[in-house]
Amino acid sequence: MPEVVFTRPDYETVTHYLFVWSQKLISLAKTNKWTVSDLKKTQASLRKFTAVIKKNTPQLVLLHGHGNYSAISCQNEEILLEKGRNEELIKNTDTYAFSCETAKELGPAAVKKGAKSYIGYDEVFVFATTKGKEKDPLKDKRAAKFLEPALEVSTSLLRRLSPRTSFQNSQKAFKKNIDSLISSKSKEVYLVRYLLWNLRHQVCLT
Repeated sequence: MPEVVFTRPDYETVTHYLFVWSQKLISLAKTNKWTVSDLKKTQASLRKFTAVIKKNTPQLVLLHGHGNYSAISCQNEEILLEKGRNEELIKNTDTYAFSCETAKELGPAAVKKGAKSYIGYDEVFVFATTKGKEKDPLKDKRAAKFLEPALEVSTSLLRRLSPRTSFQNSQKAFKKNIDSLISSKSKEVYLVRYLLWNLRHQVCLT
C-alpha cells in the first residue's frame, strides 16, 4: 500500500485546531488503504520525520504547523523543513503544507529538488475562531468556514486524486463558502475578505 506521512503538532491554539480538525484525515487514509505514519504532538519532530521519510519513502506528505516563506515548523516551533537545508527530504512526494507562507520559497525549492508537487500558501493563511470553542474546535462553525475548504486538498489527495484536481477542489470549496456568506446576508459576511485572501494565496506547484 502507498504510504502517507502526517505531521500534527499540538502546542497552542492554532496547532490545536489543526490537530483536531486533521484527525478525520487519519481515518480517511486508512479507509482508502494508505499505510499511515501519524507523527503527532511530540512525535512531530525533525528527528522522527527524517527517520520515517528515509525508511518508508512515502508518496504523500501532509504537513500541519506554523510556517514562513522559507521554512515550516513542527512541535514547539522546531524547524522541520527549510529552504537550503533539507527540502530534498520530500523529493518524489506530493506534499501539502497547511501552514502560512511556505509556498513562497520553500515550496519552489522543494520542487526544484525533486518533489512531484507542493500545495500550500504563499502568504499568511487566515482563519477566524469563536471564543470559547478552543477546547472543542470541531464545534466551531466560524473556523469551519476556513478549515473545511483548506482540508479539501488533503481529502482529495487521500482519495487518490491528482494534486491539480485536489487544489481545484479546495478552490471550489472556498468559493462555495464565499458565495454562501454573500447570498445569506449573514452578519459574518466580513469573513469573505479573509476567505478570498486564502483562496488567492493558495498555490499548486509542480
